Amino acid sequence: MLALLSRRFGDLDLADESVQDALVEAARVWPVRGVPDNPPAWLLTVARNKAIDRLRRESAARRRTRLAAPDLVAIQEGDDVSDQRFVERDGGEMPDDQLRLVLLCCHPALDRDAQIALTLRMVGGLTTPEIAAAFLVPEATLAQRIVRAKRKIRDAGIPLSIPAALDDRIDAVLNVLYLVFNEGYLSRAEASAVRVDLIDEAVRLTERFADLAPDHPEVAGLLALELFHRSRVATRLDLAGELVLLEDQDRSRWDLDTVRRANAVLHRAMRRLRPGPFQLQAIIAAHHANARTAADTDWPAIVALYRQLVAMTDSPVVRLNHAVAVAMADGPQTGLGLLRQLDGLDRYHLFHAAHAELLVRSGDTEAARVAFVRAAELTDNVAERNHLARRLHDLGS
Repeated sequence: MLALLSRRFGDLDLADESVQDALVEAARVWPVRGVPDNPPAWLLTVARNKAIDRLRRESAARRRTRLAAPDLVAIQEGDDVSDQRFVERDGGEMPDDQLRLVLLCCHPALDRDAQIALTLRMVGGLTTPEIAAAFLVPEATLAQRIVRAKRKIRDAGIPLSIPAALDDRIDAVLNVLYLVFNEGYLSRAEASAVRVDLIDEAVRLTERFADLAPDHPEVAGLLALELFHRSRVATRLDLAGELVLLEDQDRSRWDLDTVRRANAVLHRAMRRLRPGPFQLQAIIAAHHANARTAADTDWPAIVALYRQLVAMTDSPVVRLNHAVAVAMADGPQTGLGLLRQLDGLDRYHLFHAAHAELLVRSGDTEAARVAFVRAAELTDNVAERNHLARRLHDLGS
C-alpha cells in the first residue's frame, strides 16, 4: 500500500501518514462492523481517501492533487472496485512498486544511515524503536533521521522510479535488503524470533533486483546467501520456540530444493570471476548447507574464505567469525588467541557469546559463565536472551 500510494501521489511522507491513518481507522471500525470481504482493498481505499483529504486541507497540496492524481479526487470510499483488482493481482505491479520504494529509500542524495533506516521503516515494516535498537541510538534520534530523509525526498522531488543507471545504488540496496532479511531471520519483535514473511519479502525483492541488474554478480551472491539461510529456517527453533545452533539442527528437515537453487544462483555469479563480500559469504553458507552432517563441514575451507573476506572488508565482525571458524578447524585455544586480538567489539553481544562458547570447549567453565552473563546484558532480543540463559543453566548456574 505504501509503495502504491507513494507512486500515485509522489509523496512518501503523505503515503506513510495515510496508511497509518487507514490502519487506525480499521482498528476503530472493524471490531464494530466486522472485517470487510477484502481487507487490503478496504485499507487501500481508505488510505487513498485519507491522502486526498490531507491534500484538500492545504492550498499548496491542492495543486499537487490536480497534478498527481486528478482522477482520484472525486472518488469516494467504496465507489470504485479498481483498488480490489489492483491489490489482488499476483506479481507484476506490486513487486515492481515495492522495488521502486527500495530504490527511492536508497537514493544517493541520502546518507547511508538514512538509507538503511528509511528502508527498514518503509519496506521492512520495522518500528522506530526496533530500528533505533539496531543502530544503538535513542529512539528520538532515529525518528528525526527518518523524518529528515522523507522531507529531503519530498523537497528534492526525487521520483519513485527505477533509474536507468543502478551502479550508484547497488551497494546500498544490497545492504538494506540483507538487513531486512536478517531482521526476519532473527527478529527483534517479541512475538516471534523468526519472521518468515519478512525473510520471503527480502528474497522476493532481491530476486526482482537481480532481474534488474543481471550483470552484477554481487546481487546474485546476496540472493544465493539468502536462499541458503532460507533453506534451514524450519530448524532454527525447537518446539518450545528456543534457538537451535547450526551444529544441532536437524539437517534432514532442511529444504534441499532451496539449497539446490541457491547452488545454481551462486554458480552463475561465480562464473563472472568478479568476487565480492556477498559471494564469499554465500560460498561459506554453501559449505554449511551442503554438509549432510555437522561433522562433514569443511572448516579449513571456511577458514580460508573468512581470511579472504577479512582482507576484502577488514570488518571486526568478520574477524570474529574467522576466529570461530579457526577454533572449529584447529581447536578452541587457537580461536581464543585470535579473539583476544580483536578490538571494538566489547559492546557486541555475539562477541561475548562466541567467547563463552569457546571457553566452554576449552574447559574454562567459570570464565565462560562470566562471558555468557555479559552477552545477555548486551542483547535485547528475547530469543537470544533465552538461549544464553539456557547455556548458563547448562553450566550449572
